[in-house]
Amino acid sequence: MPVPGPSYARLMTIKTVALDIGETLVRDDRYWASWADWLDVPRHTLSALVGAVVAHGRDNADAVRLLRPGIDIAAEYAAREAAGRGEHLDETDLYSDVRPALTRLRELGVRVVIAGNQTPKAGELLRALDLPADLVVMSGEWGVAKPAPEFFARVAEAAEASPYETVYVGDHPANDVFPARAAGLRTAHLRRGPWGYYWADAPDVRAAADWNVSSLSELTVIVGE
Repeated sequence: MPVPGPSYARLMTIKTVALDIGETLVRDDRYWASWADWLDVPRHTLSALVGAVVAHGRDNADAVRLLRPGIDIAAEYAAREAAGRGEHLDETDLYSDVRPALTRLRELGVRVVIAGNQTPKAGELLRALDLPADLVVMSGEWGVAKPAPEFFARVAEAAEASPYETVYVGDHPANDVFPARAAGLRTAHLRRGPWGYYWADAPDVRAAADWNVSSLSELTVIVGE
């Protein structure tokens, strides 16, 4: 059965909003800066490499591999944690519209699910912030990551609503918009972070997204349509 296009999807009521994490809810500055500091390279160097590999359709972790060919990223991650220089998230990492928008969505009776490509440690840190969400879950906890169809099948299950009544919000077309739409979910492309801005006006992204937004606060308007 073909996936309904945006014009059909607009006729459906939204019951669940599911959101990506990196550059949707939280800034990635700290994450990549900590890796640059650990590898003893300028932060701008690693940041630029991340942009380059993603723009070429590669895994963002390839930026680290370019700096340190043959690196065992999992082992290095464990070494950072052991040295007390591992992942960290606090209130300052959140974008300013996150709490107000999520709070308003729940006031409107919408189920809020946070699900992105992150580690179990990131899940613990994010849940400790006590965000206004019904569920916070990471790909590392599910054992499957975006853009795999299985990830979005899990999102659809967690939504507790039909796919046409669920909107997935994210900044990355290849990881968020395209696979979410292929799974039958409605989609909102967020113009935020490097990927959000880079692909904001790409014709295929605008065609695949039911909505193109610049702030999470716009989701409350979409829900009320």
